Formats: sequence, C-alpha cells, structure tokens
Amino acid sequence: MSLVDLPEPVAGPGETLVRVSRTGVNYADTHATRNDYLAEQELPLIPGAELVGRTEDGRRVAAIVPNGAYAEAAAVPDQMLVPIPDEVEDEQAVGLLIQGLTADAILRISGRMQPGESVVIAAAAGGTGSLAVQVARSMGAGNVIALASSEEKRELTLSLGADVALDSRSETLKDDILAANGGRPVDVVLEMAGGQAFEDCLRALAPFGRLVTFGIASREENTVKTGHLMRHSRAVIGFWMVHLLMQPELAKEGLERVLGAAARGELRTVVGGTHPLAEAPQVHRDLAARRTMGKILLDPSL
Repeated sequence: MSLVDLPEPVAGPGETLVRVSRTGVNYADTHATRNDYLAEQELPLIPGAELVGRTEDGRRVAAIVPNGAYAEAAAVPDQMLVPIPDEVEDEQAVGLLIQGLTADAILRISGRMQPGESVVIAAAAGGTGSLAVQVARSMGAGNVIALASSEEKRELTLSLGADVALDSRSETLKDDILAANGGRPVDVVLEMAGGQAFEDCLRALAPFGRLVTFGIASREENTVKTGHLMRHSRAVIGFWMVHLLMQPELAKEGLERVLGAAARGELRTVVGGTHPLAEAPQVHRDLAARRTMGKILLDPSL
C-alpha cells in the first residue's frame, strides 16, 4: 500500500460526499490487500469498508462501503448512510459498524443464541470479539467463555463481562473449554481462527450446538465430515457480512440496535489505537500477527 494524492471524489446521483473523520480497520482488510479473501479484488484499490464523518451540510453519518474508506473523503450511496446518535462519538461509532453488526448477527441470526446458553468467543479481545462478549452478556448468556492469546487480552475480556478467559493457543483447548463450562459441552461457538482451534472448538460442542465460523485468521481451512455432524448433532454455520448487507433492512435493524445500545451506554467499542493513513501497512502487519487489542482506527487528518 502507498499513500497517494488523488482527485477529490465527486458525488453522483444518489450519492453523498462524506468528509471522513475515522476509518475502521478490519481483519478482512488484510485479506483484501493480499487478494486472498472470499471476494476477488482488482487494482487500483482504495481499501476500507467502514467510515464515519460529516456530509457537506453537517450531518454526522456512518457507512459500510465495498471499499474506499482509507481516504479523506468518499462518495457514498445514500442508502448506505446511517445517522450517528449524538451520544455516540465518532471513534465509538466506527467500531460498531462492521464489527458491531457482525457480533450482533452471528449471535442472533446465525448462532441463534438463547438466554442461559453457554457461548465461546474466539479472539475475544479484538474488535468483533470484544463486542460479541458484551452482546452475549446482554442477551442473557449463561456462561461467556472468552478465548485470547495473552494475559492482558484475557483481563480485558473479563472486564467486558466474560465469565472465564482461556488461552486461545493452549494445546489442550478443547479440554480447557469443557472445564470452563463445568465439564459440559457448550452451546454456541463463534470461531474465526480456523486450523486446530476450529477442530478443538467443534469437538467441544454439545448436541444441537452451533459453531459459527466468521473468519480464517490462520489461513488454514478445515474439512468437516458429515458423519461427525450427524453422530453428534452438531451444526457448523458460515457467516459472511456480504450476505447480510444484501438484505438492507436486516442490516439496518442490526446497526440501529447496536448504535442504540451504545447511545444508552450498554455497549462500548474498545479502541486499541488510532493511526494516520500512512501507517496502514504496519497496522495490517500488526493485526495479522495478533499484536493488537480492540478496534484499530485510521484518522485521515493525522
């Protein structure tokens, strides 16, 4: 990635020019810039799928876009603009877009979590995970088990409402999860690492338990045998944000729900750092190496 000057975008019919105040960085961005994600990318590419800022007439707005958010300004389709409540600051709002919507959707829509159920959340100190811990707690989860790779990250998850925090890199992860749930298999797992962690979490699922996979951070894909699923009555469910955005009303409901919760003080974004656009390549390296906590932001004014 290179920081360059381009002509200012011009809003066309049905679009609004937004002066970007904050851009969110997501793990999917690291896939996009390497062109190894689910959707193929083409050059030239301005990365970034979420932004907050002001319109020319002064409205504070947020938006999820296909790309183009790593910039000082963006022409955004009007149907993608969401008003930001006055009680929610820009840094909080941008972290609630993709990752807040993801946390809400994987628990409510894909995972179908019910009050009293046990939930395992991978990368629980990250942008999505830290919000998923809070959403699961607000939905009445019976036991929230957070997975994180360092003691500092595990302490953060506990402060957000997790009941137990486990080392995500443990060689006995399956047994650790069962022990953290009183020796019983768990009901819901939110998994985004892939590889061995996926296998361990799958084997910790109870009958009729649901594992929702929403990332492949290890870049190790897994193969699931139908016999295993039938034998244990387990479900593996994939989640990709694109399909939620293809149902605008469903996505809008989720965004309104998480922004409303933030306005009431019930949900907060853990901001792990704010960087200038020029540092985006290093931010991607740090994110891929799991050296970050919480939501990482870019500030085009720096």
